[in-house]
Amino acid sequence: MNFKTSQENFWAGQFGDEYIKRNDSESLQFSKVALWSQMLRSANSVNSALELGCNIGLNLVALSKLSPKMKLIGYEINSKAVQRAREYQVASIHEGSILDKINTEKCDLTFTAGVLIHINPKYLDNVYENLVTNSGRYVLVAEYYSPDPTVITYRGEQDKLFKRDFAGDLIDRYGMKLVDYGFLYKRDNWAPQDDITWFLLEK
Repeated sequence: MNFKTSQENFWAGQFGDEYIKRNDSESLQFSKVALWSQMLRSANSVNSALELGCNIGLNLVALSKLSPKMKLIGYEINSKAVQRAREYQVASIHEGSILDKINTEKCDLTFTAGVLIHINPKYLDNVYENLVTNSGRYVLVAEYYSPDPTVITYRGEQDKLFKRDFAGDLIDRYGMKLVDYGFLYKRDNWAPQDDITWFLLEK
């Protein structure tokens, strides 16, 4: 598969394979169910969802536990992660880069979780466009937040993690409305994950 950026090659290759091993646990699954129950508290009638950059599908599994009848779709660049995600049999999983144009039936919710931070900033608009055009109502981004674009060293790697106000970009460029937002703390007593700030937006 030919990619546009070094970041895509990074996640499609060995580092992406290693990421799978670090993020496959029952405790993380519990935390994700708890997080999604919080992130969707202000959303109405979400019967379908599309995740861009689903990895092994833990967010999709969490959504299926909260709403077993929800129709779920995921896109993922790493082939091994795609195989693992398909094993859960809760979603339709597609292999490919989310920088490419995605045309699927509109879902009530489109989202990313810890994915926009790893996208080359020059191609962020590609992903934003996929989020917005494939959404029938809601877009959710759960990412590292920074008021200003910032590059962070990621596990010793350069140009692989970029923080910014992703929700602000979507509000400014697409006229989206802020519905709800929150912060997940890595030292949470019940359902810790990473320090993630999430934003639920509406078209």
